[in-house]
Amino acid sequence: MQKFIDPDHPFYRPLWRRLLIVGSCALWTAVEFWNGASTWGMIFLAVTAYTSATLIVFFKPTIPSTDVVPQETAVAPQPLADPDAPPTEEPRG
Repeated sequence: MQKFIDPDHPFYRPLWRRLLIVGSCALWTAVEFWNGASTWGMIFLAVTAYTSATLIVFFKPTIPSTDVVPQETAVAPQPLADPDAPPTEEPRG
């Protein structure tokens, strides 16, 4: 089943974006109740509860797979070449 909001998406990583989404849902809920549309107010109240639970309460950021380098593929740093040393020929074969 596909998620309504995928909290692992990089778009939701900054806190200000998550707070802005939840705040805009809460604001629209208040607008609907203010205008007397209680059915739409209840619908947006549920949307606000879902977004706040998904993006704030239960949000656990994951480490992107590109940041993790497995040990067997890690390359050790090479020493810098001495600029005063004479050039060496590499074997051709």
